[in-house]
Amino acid sequence: MTTSIRAAATRASLTSGDIEHLTAGAAVLGCGGGGGPYIGGLIAANEIDDHGPVRLTQLKDLPDDAFVIPVEAIGAPTVSVEKLHDVDCLLRVIDMVATHYNRAPTHISPVEIGGVNSTLPIAAAARLGLPLVDGDGIGRAFPELQMCLPNLFWIPASPMSLADETGNTVLVDATSARWAERLARSIAVDMGCSAALSMYSMTGRQARECLACGNLSLAVSIVRTIADARAGSGDPSEALAHTLGGRIIHRGKVTDVIRRTECGFALGQALVEGTGQHASSNMSLHFQNENLMAMCDGVVVTTTPDMTIVVDAATAEPITTENLRYGQRVHVLTAPCDPRWHTVEGLAVVGPAYFGYDTPSLHWDGTESMGTEHISISDEQ
Repeated sequence: MTTSIRAAATRASLTSGDIEHLTAGAAVLGCGGGGGPYIGGLIAANEIDDHGPVRLTQLKDLPDDAFVIPVEAIGAPTVSVEKLHDVDCLLRVIDMVATHYNRAPTHISPVEIGGVNSTLPIAAAARLGLPLVDGDGIGRAFPELQMCLPNLFWIPASPMSLADETGNTVLVDATSARWAERLARSIAVDMGCSAALSMYSMTGRQARECLACGNLSLAVSIVRTIADARAGSGDPSEALAHTLGGRIIHRGKVTDVIRRTECGFALGQALVEGTGQHASSNMSLHFQNENLMAMCDGVVVTTTPDMTIVVDAATAEPITTENLRYGQRVHVLTAPCDPRWHTVEGLAVVGPAYFGYDTPSLHWDGTESMGTEHISISDEQ
């Protein structure tokens, strides 16, 4: 996504009226993952109604000595549809990290932009009366905790805190982000495959360098772009693809969904039979919470880390992986991710090979991602 798109989207605060737009836009950026946005949106709107609008702080405006605590939910999206999230759990994980450092947070941040994980930080910020960073740790959603930009910048994942709705809390001191993922995943399974989590606490200086910029504001503007296209009798999916700097790669009907919940993940694939100009082609979508790879007639057309997004064919409303159903008429889009994921370090963590796919990493435009550049970390880190 271009800098100009993000700059145009910048907002000063979030009101309860913004939440409906934000949840749909965040579900787009979440690439099918991050959990269903509807319930999370209700939670965030309720907290804003009770405590007032949430101030947004742009990355460039963060003081060097700010103390940023990111929060999210961990678990399988299929479980979160029935096991609702609790703001009190979010406050407990924040308090555990703050107590560990003996320092009160100055800002809250999303770990990722996808689905419910874009709205729960808003609810926590509203309840605490703290500003929210207009950015996140990924720029999209990914299924595992080490798959965050702060990890590429050597920001420790620990201390990591987890809490569930029954009052259980755990503070984890892991030796690496990969170990943090392994330990948190097993704890989350014991907590019912869904829990509140905080990790990658950082200073304002670190946040300015490593977080993805402006995605909460962008999520709101995405939905308004779609609405404008509908009002003007345009194609909302084409408008969405243009806004994201991507393209539509398939139009069709969902004819099969194979899904299972395993080790705290929603795993599977969906088959989309082509319609209209794509009537002669069939697509398979492969997901692990998030959409990771799309194949058309057996040929890979786009892969992680770039974004694969499924939307309703008529409205361009995003469809998360747990809500894919037989008979849905859909458009499948692909769009560029944060370019830092196409570095050597990024592809090692989120490239197709990590997920077991025997294919090169492809950009959204179908060209191969060589991953020859390295992450650039400033001397001030």
